[in-house]
Amino acid sequence: MDNQNNKKVYLAGGCFWGVEEYFRRMRGVIFTRVGYANGNTADTSYRELNRTGHAETVEVVYDPEIVSLRAILKAYFSIIDPTSINRQGADIGVQYRTGIYYLNNCDRDIIEQIMQEVQGRYLRPLAVECELLDNFIEAEDYHQRYLVKNPDGYCHIAIPPNI
Repeated sequence: MDNQNNKKVYLAGGCFWGVEEYFRRMRGVIFTRVGYANGNTADTSYRELNRTGHAETVEVVYDPEIVSLRAILKAYFSIIDPTSINRQGADIGVQYRTGIYYLNNCDRDIIEQIMQEVQGRYLRPLAVECELLDNFIEAEDYHQRYLVKNPDGYCHIAIPPNI
């Protein structure tokens, strides 16, 4: 994971359990962890999300020589409803909003290009945030690799064997 060529993107796509497991299986993804991003406070916990406004988010560390940001984003848009506001699947609330949080403006340009392409497939506007990562707080241990620990756990997306 410490390879200096690796890159990061932060994806909020509803409940983070399935989003993490989906990207953990993607070829070229080196590491994932779940947490809370872009809220109103410097710290939060699962029980405080309604108050702090953070989104359930997955940190995706990837090797750009194996998988591109463009490919990651195309996969991301295939597992979410990008027009839903504060909702994915049966999960409802601000913590379940969709968002792509980036670390540098070069990534923002790619994200905006992909979002324009995706918007062309919908009549309603996209509800996906595209913002600089403001903060990321690692989630509690029991949330990390949740679907590995609990294979029958709830997930709003279909998890393929490998992608």
